Amino acid sequence: MNPHIFRQYDIRGDASADLGDDFAEDLGRAIGSFQIRAGNRRLVLGRDCRLSSPRLHTALLKGLRTTGVDLVDIGVVPTPMMYFTVFYEALDGGVMITGSHNPPKDNGFKMMREHRSLYGEDIQELLRIMEARDFVQGPEGEYEELDPVPNYINHMRRDIAIPKNAIRFAIDAGNGAGGPTAVKTMTALGLEPVALLCEMDGRFPVHHPDPTQPKNLQLLKDTVLEQNLDVGIAFDGDADRIGVIDQQGNVIWGDRLMVLLSRSVLKKHPGAAILGEVKCSQTMYDEIARHGGRPILWKTGHSLIKAKMKEEGALLAGEMSGHIFFADRYFGFDDAVYAALRLIEILAEEGKPLHELLSDVPVTYNTPEIRVPCPDDEKFDVVARVLAHYQATHEVVDVDGARVLFEGGWGLVRASNTQPVLVLRFEADTDARLTAIREEVEAVVSSARAAS
Repeated sequence: MNPHIFRQYDIRGDASADLGDDFAEDLGRAIGSFQIRAGNRRLVLGRDCRLSSPRLHTALLKGLRTTGVDLVDIGVVPTPMMYFTVFYEALDGGVMITGSHNPPKDNGFKMMREHRSLYGEDIQELLRIMEARDFVQGPEGEYEELDPVPNYINHMRRDIAIPKNAIRFAIDAGNGAGGPTAVKTMTALGLEPVALLCEMDGRFPVHHPDPTQPKNLQLLKDTVLEQNLDVGIAFDGDADRIGVIDQQGNVIWGDRLMVLLSRSVLKKHPGAAILGEVKCSQTMYDEIARHGGRPILWKTGHSLIKAKMKEEGALLAGEMSGHIFFADRYFGFDDAVYAALRLIEILAEEGKPLHELLSDVPVTYNTPEIRVPCPDDEKFDVVARVLAHYQATHEVVDVDGARVLFEGGWGLVRASNTQPVLVLRFEADTDARLTAIREEVEAVVSSARAAS
């Protein structure tokens, strides 16, 4: 068993090498045992459309049922349907089989205990249960199958108000699990999306479903420009992350999208706490404060963000990667279809193009996420060396890696919790300053990697 697949906020690895049938069955036993011991019996189970997901579903289900938990199986769905079902059906927790935005050969598991995601020590506890084979054995519990989409649509009908044909838009689901749910929901609300790659195909044959990479947004960009649409919206493989293209074909990264969403929330909830993470632009935090909000910089990771939102009573949170969390009018989890509907609602209410709504945001020069391959057993040590290097001479925000503050900008180095990579990002007042900061930090990272 590869211990490195037990990550900070999910379990993820190569489906063939790391996630065999025996592993998945034992993981089911461990999850069921963990939940039963916590007093939780009624769980939801879902899976994405990856080619390995049916096999993992069969094995995980077998293991879960040996522990005596009651299961509501929601079939092939995007990850937010698992979260939604836990809240809507008042269940005790859940498991989602998904590789999210990772390569097609990968897969993994996201889990909930009551209304919060499993992360950190809880995931390490699953590893300990499996290693010790300390499983609960119980009589087989109840099992039912449920299509959660009708309840989801009904909820959206009560929450979302968008005039028919007010906004012309396209969605690109990248052949991931979110396409059918998005199309059904939007159509039920009277919307008419231009649907791109909304048929599920776990091979992801056209482009990879990862909206943080500009090349994966090219089809959406071309469609927006060719059809003169108001906005384009992309989802990742399990539709818990959103990507956005404006009317002019520009990518609106997660932090700029958060500026627009936060303004909408703060109009109705002055002074609300709003969270971002370490990769987000300083401009985003400044704009939240300028509009009367309480900005909070926190760690990257959907589980960590959700826990911090509850602690702070935050109404909105977001990541550069496109995870958007609404506690305003919603349940506080990351749901790209819901985020898309809130965005379209705002555009309809404002009656202005997206680029005009953001035209007053100060211009800065920045990079997208830069992913540098680094083995899982080295990446945290590399970040520690970079942090130690800069703490002696610079102000450093160390809530998650090293966000080093320079005159006229900042640079970030952190270890990914989902992939064997270092994540770098840079922002500055000028293009020249951006280049200088990036070159300096990348040189320090290279030296730190060489010392591994």
